[in-house]
Amino acid sequence: MAVPSSSGSSPAERFAAARARAQRERALQTSELGRFREALGFDLDDFQLRACEALEAGRGVLVAAPTGAGKTVVGEFAVHLALASGRKAFYTTPIKALSNQKHAELAERFGSERVGLLTGDTSVNGDAPVVVMTTEVLRNMLYAGSPALDGLAHVVMDEVHYLADRARGAVWEEVIIHLPDDVLITSLSATVSNAEEFGDWLATVRGAVDVVVSEHRPVPLWQHVMVGTRVVDLFTERGEGEHHGPGGHRGRAGRTPGRGVPSRRGTVPAEPSTQLEVNPELVRMSREDVQRGGPGGRGGRAHPGRRPPRGGQRSPAVRARVHAPSRAEVLGELEEAHLLPAIVFVFSRAGCDAAVRQCVAAGVRLTTDAERREIRAVVEERCAALPDVDLAVLGYWDWLDGLSRGVAAHHAGMLPTFKEVVEDLFARGLVKAVFATETLALGINMPARCVVIEKLVKFNGESHVDVTPGEYTQLTGRAGRRGIDVEGHAVVLWQPGLDAEGVAGLASTRTYPLRSSFRPTYNMAVNLVAQVGRARAREVLETSFAQFQADRGVVGLARQARTQSEGLAGYAEAMTCHLGDFSEYAALRRRIGELEGEGARRRRRGPVEELAPRGSRGQGAPGGQRPLRDDQVSAEVNRLRRQVRQHPCHGCPDREDHARWAERWERLRKEHDGVLARIESRTGTIARTFDRVCDLLVELGYLEPAGPGEGGDGGLERPGELPGELRVTSAGQVLRRVYAEKDLLVAECLRSGAWAALDAAGLATVLSTIVYEARREEGPPAAHTPGGQAVSAALDATVRAWSQLSDAEEAHRLRPTAEPDLGLVWPVHRWCRGATLDAVLDAARGPVDLAAGDFVRWARQLLDLLDQVVVVAARAGTDEGDALARTARQAIALVDRGVVTYSAGSTARTA
Repeated sequence: MAVPSSSGSSPAERFAAARARAQRERALQTSELGRFREALGFDLDDFQLRACEALEAGRGVLVAAPTGAGKTVVGEFAVHLALASGRKAFYTTPIKALSNQKHAELAERFGSERVGLLTGDTSVNGDAPVVVMTTEVLRNMLYAGSPALDGLAHVVMDEVHYLADRARGAVWEEVIIHLPDDVLITSLSATVSNAEEFGDWLATVRGAVDVVVSEHRPVPLWQHVMVGTRVVDLFTERGEGEHHGPGGHRGRAGRTPGRGVPSRRGTVPAEPSTQLEVNPELVRMSREDVQRGGPGGRGGRAHPGRRPPRGGQRSPAVRARVHAPSRAEVLGELEEAHLLPAIVFVFSRAGCDAAVRQCVAAGVRLTTDAERREIRAVVEERCAALPDVDLAVLGYWDWLDGLSRGVAAHHAGMLPTFKEVVEDLFARGLVKAVFATETLALGINMPARCVVIEKLVKFNGESHVDVTPGEYTQLTGRAGRRGIDVEGHAVVLWQPGLDAEGVAGLASTRTYPLRSSFRPTYNMAVNLVAQVGRARAREVLETSFAQFQADRGVVGLARQARTQSEGLAGYAEAMTCHLGDFSEYAALRRRIGELEGEGARRRRRGPVEELAPRGSRGQGAPGGQRPLRDDQVSAEVNRLRRQVRQHPCHGCPDREDHARWAERWERLRKEHDGVLARIESRTGTIARTFDRVCDLLVELGYLEPAGPGEGGDGGLERPGELPGELRVTSAGQVLRRVYAEKDLLVAECLRSGAWAALDAAGLATVLSTIVYEARREEGPPAAHTPGGQAVSAALDATVRAWSQLSDAEEAHRLRPTAEPDLGLVWPVHRWCRGATLDAVLDAARGPVDLAAGDFVRWARQLLDLLDQVVVVAARAGTDEGDALARTARQAIALVDRGVVTYSAGSTARTA
């Protein structure tokens, strides 16, 4: 008997498909894509080919694919097309570390002389035809009308799903909306469930855009749970019972590496008919845990990562089976199972550092003598410029000891140089295990054979919450190195109260929609008004993805409103009376009922308050009327009853039947009004926020009414537009060039001269309050401030300006600007006075406990703000402005030294 084709296609269909492939291959031979593919040296996947073909045909693309699927190849082809046509390409990323990584990769592929790098504090070959940059840099270029935009043909937006980020996501939408129409955008995204919706919006604002979605992982991913020191498969094939370890063998995991049971996030079973189920052993353990007092109460259901309440007891069988392994034991099991290199996600910086110390103390050694020599050579080369005096405070020797053993931490509190070395050594296969926070999953190319998640609960800054399916997918997506590993592995450590079925849900859920976080900012508002005027700016903002999603959400409500309108028309027809207007008659009856009901409620409360007419409670009666007294209520009811008896409809034989339809009409009318109010609240929300921003900026003097012929559209009003075009004032021109998160506060302080009397160290100290944001667990800063009377007065003026601004924002129903944070003033003050890094960090110890990497990161952001102060002060053209610019330049020199300078790499400052 013939075996049917796995594809189920007929011979004719297979012939047609083969012929189409042949035609496609012939076309590739003479295309830019063919030349690009030949240079790659490997075949492209179907989704890569489809995306690249769209680009070559002159259409933008949105590529949504799992981590490690190879979507960056599409971005590199966009760069290839720009170079082949003699034009420019910009490659944008959300974080500086990823920008540095992509710069190195593109420089290796296309030549270092043709590839530049621009971040907030780094400029390398910025005039090159290909420039890698953070997304904020491109946004600033667009608002400034930078000449670097001339000749731009392609923009690659890597990790475009970052537009959901609450703090920075708006920047991605600003760039997409404001890029010139002839620029093609290549958007690269993680797998999201609403890629088609996002693609529809891109097509709306950018023209033709192809949406290319791939859910296929080139390296299959297997899911496991480590119970004690056993690696147990999370999924089993139905009816096969329990599986232990990646090879499906009972006993200790990994004695014989082989195929495990695939998860729904990875590949499919060998037989199409095979169904998967959660490993019965894990399910039984979870249920025993709950029944004995674990999370969820007796017989309840545990959350995926919840710990049991105090006093909860587990059965002896469970206690005997589950030994909580040390981190050294976890690495030992992974090494024995041939699952290294591994990334172990620990949702705590302190936990990452402690994990490395524990492994070193336990004598873990995952490297050979040759590898240790190579590690030390790399470290000595990369860290040669670090000041010797800072090595001890940076923890250099402990860090090097861990590296030589093949283990390291990776988190935002580390010195940038240290993180880069860890990334480099891990990519070379010299570091075997990295204990990392979740930030490592956000774009950095550090694939591993195995990913371990210690707990499925994390602290989000306010409370402990469960890891979401999207976060779980992002974390485990690092498992499996394409071209190196046959398969990747994700391992969750068993914790008391772990819900195996909940973990399976995390591993298989496909619903992670992309949600816009866009909102108008002050800097955005003045730049848009300056470029296109207020009326046109409103139209531009209405094209944002946020408004697109809000409008789509209105569709269902609008459908409901239409149905209700039809129902109201039907009810109105049913209550029609041939004797007169029954709706008027029904309104009289309703008013009598309302007055009588309110009077009865008042009598139950006692004679405490007077009865107000309808719609006047708490505000006095409309038209200045006083609330009704008891005798007035009775008189009003009697008057209305006379009107009812005199109404023509009162004598209708079908009066009560009409009245029932009138009651239904009234109930539906109230529901309909509520739906319309919800539609109104969602429609035009971005434009209304923009209007409130503009109103505040007019009130503060950054915008003002434009005269005839002024404004973005010549000051002419068009039907449906708000009256009153606006123009940017001289103060607004300053605000246009301030790109800090607290942009309006900076502009207010500059305008008021709050910082004019400061010296260089004092200016840096005070500006640190603008850039710094304490982590949630940090306590209050020191009670007294450094720098003497001038700094104290400037800090008072800054906080006072913030307080006044916050009040104004509240009055205009705008999100308040964050309060200046004094947590960094002492470290910055000491650094500017020439103190060593050890003394600077010591100044922060106590309530803040600043890490070296954190200090460097905040110092780089402070330098960026000082650069902006130099620019806006110098452009003022006044003696005061020139003096402030000189002070800011001197402050830059004080801050940009030692480890701060070294961590920036090659820089070209704007000062």
